[in-house]
Amino acid sequence: MILAGGRASRMGGVDKAALGLGGRSLLARVTDAVRDARQVVLVGPERPGVRVDVVTREDPPGSGPVAGIGAALPYVTAPVTVVLAADLPFLGWNQVRRLREALERGPEVALAVDDRGRDQLLLAAWRTAALRSRVEALGDLTGVAVRRLLTGVEVDRLALERAPDGPPPWFDCDTEQDLRAAERWT
Repeated sequence: MILAGGRASRMGGVDKAALGLGGRSLLARVTDAVRDARQVVLVGPERPGVRVDVVTREDPPGSGPVAGIGAALPYVTAPVTVVLAADLPFLGWNQVRRLREALERGPEVALAVDDRGRDQLLLAAWRTAALRSRVEALGDLTGVAVRRLLTGVEVDRLALERAPDGPPPWFDCDTEQDLRAAERWT
């Protein structure tokens, strides 16, 4: 599940997922990281040239990532759901695999933490049943903070590997400065 329906208010409202980096869109880079997925559900506007299986929108559009997760879940058939932001240009399939494999140890969600130990809530693998249960428990999803999904679930936090002097897999492009930094790494 890739969340690409945000407002990008810190970037003047541009379509962040469509922004180019190294000749490819941010969204195309993220879809590469889930290339072995059984199914890819995109939450946001349809984008030509990007391999996804289902496109859906949160209702109303712009109502937040938890509403987007809620919109995508009816299409998910796999026992594990990877939840990703569309602006993670340096995420690799190996890091996604590591998150999925962490679920074998028993937690309901495995999420990445950055080098300061901060949760990266939109870089996570969930047991689909647990994610459905949390979304249903929240009721109205409009504007709900992603952190609320973690209430009452067992979480495994993982520090994902990164190349020395390379970009971290959790690096996201929230601002123009972030995009310029990403360009220097490509």
